Amino acid sequence: MKKICFLFAFLCLAAVSMAQLKATVTCPPFEVDILDGKVNGFKANTIAGQIKGKWPCFSSTTTDTAKCGEGVFYKDKGISFYTGRDYIEIKEGFKGKLSVPLLGAARGSLFKTLGNPKMKDASWDAYQTSYGTLVLHYNKANKVRLIQFSTNGTETLQLCE
Repeated sequence: MKKICFLFAFLCLAAVSMAQLKATVTCPPFEVDILDGKVNGFKANTIAGQIKGKWPCFSSTTTDTAKCGEGVFYKDKGISFYTGRDYIEIKEGFKGKLSVPLLGAARGSLFKTLGNPKMKDASWDAYQTSYGTLVLHYNKANKVRLIQFSTNGTETLQLCE
């Protein structure tokens, strides 16, 4: 009986001794340069593997080519990378730094920074930029609620709905 108890105690201790501490995955902060079209130096046409390597705390990924193509999503941070369509999306509640504070900005206050939009609709404006296209979506109060920017021009831009 002593041998069985000793063996059982040894196995329990052996199992516990193999346990390892694992650090929580942390991500560097997101810093978005709106006028240059980059997030921490990465353009919108960066491949998914590089994005996952830089920010390993993504909430989900997809390779669904039928819908929106490949993407890396950080829902808790308010940013998504649609690598299959070469654009980045920033939503209200974005946890990071914007070079130009566009989220929540009034529609009429953007001329000095962005100039005239190339295309307009009731709920969005699309601006031609040096890197491609910047699309701003507005809420009912005409304040920016969503930012999308791409390395593609307005003629070739394909956004997910």
